[in-house]
This record gives sequence, C-alpha cells and structure tokens, in this order.
Amino acid sequence: MISLHSAGATDVGLWRDNNEDSYLIIPQAQVLALADGMGGAAAGETASQYFVDMVRSAFSELALPPKDAVPDRIRHVFESAKGRMLEHIIQHPADAGMGCTADLLVFDGGRYVIGHVGDSRVYLLRDGTLRQLTKDHSLVQSQVDRGMLTPEEARHHPRKNILLRVVEADSSMTCDIVQGAVLGNDIFLLCSDGLTDMVENADIEIVLASAESLEQKLERLISAALEAGGKDNVTVILCEVEDV
Repeated sequence: MISLHSAGATDVGLWRDNNEDSYLIIPQAQVLALADGMGGAAAGETASQYFVDMVRSAFSELALPPKDAVPDRIRHVFESAKGRMLEHIIQHPADAGMGCTADLLVFDGGRYVIGHVGDSRVYLLRDGTLRQLTKDHSLVQSQVDRGMLTPEEARHHPRKNILLRVVEADSSMTCDIVQGAVLGNDIFLLCSDGLTDMVENADIEIVLASAESLEQKLERLISAALEAGGKDNVTVILCEVEDV
C-alpha cells in the first residue's frame, strides 16, 4: 500500500446560506470523495450526502477489493446513490430534481482509479505541472470539444453551469472511469466548481507547486476562491503521495 497524506476542507462561500457540498476521506482504504449537490437547499445537501454515504458503505472495510474489481465497485457507488435518491423522492416528492456532481478517487496499489460525473474536478500535479484528469460534463465543454468555443470562452460563458450529466434518481447516467499510474510526490486535487469558477488553473498550479504544507495549500486555495468573490460553496481535498 502506498503512503499518502490527505486533507480536506469546505466553506459555504460568501453568497450562499447553506453548503450543498459534501466530502469524505477514508485514510485506511485510501479513498477520497467529493459531491456538489443541486435541486434546492435541503435537497442539494441531501443528495451530496447520499453520495458520500454510499462511498463510506462501499469502502469502509480495511481491505480493498481485487484490482480488477475497483472500477466495478466505483460504478456501484454511483448506481447506489441514484437508487437512494429515488427512494428519497418517492417519500419526498417536493425534492424531485435533486442530484449532485461527484468524484471518487481510489488508490489501488500503484495506480489511481477515478469515477467522475458532472463538473467537479480531479487534478494531478506532477513534476510541477498541473493536469486536469476529468472532463466536465457540461454544455460549454461539449461546445469546446466540437470547436465551437475556446476553453477561455467556455470559462466565462453565461451558460457554463449547465450540466449534461449528473448523479440523479431518474437518469441513465454512467460515470467516467479514469485510471493511471501513481508516482512519488504526486499531488491530487479534488474540488467543486466553487474553486475552479473563481480561481484560474495557473494560480492553482502555483499554490500546489509551492513548498508549503498540504494544509497550508488547502487554506490558500479556499482563501483564493473567497477573495475572488466566493460565489458558491467551495470544497477542496488534497492528497500527496509520500511513497510508492
């Protein structure tokens, strides 16, 4: 098992009265998860919490599943969250439309496996360079893919928050699976769009590449989002690979 150091934090932001983000770190299972809820205050909070609850249920045991089972277990988490939301909506019809974006990162020996839906993101800082590992399931990203917008235009587009895929009760959604090798000194970042809508990737890279502690980097990223306007809840998880 590789050696990891992880830390996470969340902030309601400056414009919101409630925090619809949820996150989870399970150190013994080397699992990190983040979800950004939607569908109204209480419903959004509940949706994101259901997702991290499903992660906790699936990965709380100390022993990880066999290597070829990790992607399947990740997919099961997303499906279970959808099912739990459906049960909730049957009992509380006013919450129809609840859902969340979600990212789940599992370290499995010398590799990482990510499950991803929505526009929360997972990044990797390696050798001082930041790389986005996930692709947003958003309208503007689809337009970037088709050459209709540049990434910079997409970042400031008025419809940038329209999502094409979320974790919700009545969707046929499937999660993206992203896998890769882990190297020593890698730093992984999971974050809600409350960070990336406010802070440029270049500035995130500068913070992560600094010599500060992981906790100091975490505090700086959240502070940067708030100083830039803090228009949304902001949640950040950082994980540094200390030894492979």
